[in-house]
Amino acid sequence: MTAVPELPRQACSFLFVPANRPERLAKALVGGADMVIADWEDAVAPADKGAARAALALAVGALEAADRPRVLVRINAAGTPWHAEDLAALGPLAAQGIAGVVVPKAERAWTLHAAARAAGPQAALLPLVESVAGLDALDALAAAPQVARLVFGHLDFQVDAGIDCGAGEAELLPMRMALVLASRRAGLAAPVDGVTVDTRDAARLAADARRARRMGFGGKLCIHPAQVPVLHGVFDPEPAAVEHARRVRQALHEAGGGVCVVDGRMVDTPVLKRAEQVLARHARALARGQRAAPAC
Repeated sequence: MTAVPELPRQACSFLFVPANRPERLAKALVGGADMVIADWEDAVAPADKGAARAALALAVGALEAADRPRVLVRINAAGTPWHAEDLAALGPLAAQGIAGVVVPKAERAWTLHAAARAAGPQAALLPLVESVAGLDALDALAAAPQVARLVFGHLDFQVDAGIDCGAGEAELLPMRMALVLASRRAGLAAPVDGVTVDTRDAARLAADARRARRMGFGGKLCIHPAQVPVLHGVFDPEPAAVEHARRVRQALHEAGGGVCVVDGRMVDTPVLKRAEQVLARHARALARGQRAAPAC
């Protein structure tokens, strides 16, 4: 199995920045997002695509080596006039140390194979499922080489499927669950949910993030730096949950792996696995805090 970077598998927050605004890349990295997606697709006008490729190459070259593995690039979709040139630009970026590629409108495994060949064996791929055809191909996409996570592009999916969602997006629950289950079948990390478009509504973002977490998603796309701490506040476990998980682990250890009781409730292997997941999320939150802490 090809070794791809671990951070894209573990990250919770993925913040988009326009690739033709290179000054925003460094600011976004300082702002605390786990991963930053430099966008060659929707955020860049057709006339600016070539300049965006050149700007991103310069911006990545100016980053500290430790920051480059937190950068992904979203290319233009297969079938667009810019896709081939985007693929040609991936190899040099990957050689500079970026983590990998977000592949939009992912519908066929061969598109991911082409991106993997272009970016090189160390690049992670994140297919963006944005259509009914992409949903039908979930298992093939998840099984493609170098795929780290599946990502749900729910806004484009609604347009493609002709769905008019209500505020709670209940119409998309089956599609979201399909991504979670396909990820599990393929042994991938939990998928990434789509954006919340209202950047001023922190309550809506928190509600969307809670729904994603409950359904089994491991993170969410962001379009504004202010969304990042709200998202972390939902996905990072609270101190009480961390303490309970530690007590569960300790109790099962003392019981020699058998069934025991913690706070009046039976604890067995599934409960331990859930506790270990909480502790793993807590460890990632601590690592994020250490990365953001200023050097002494």
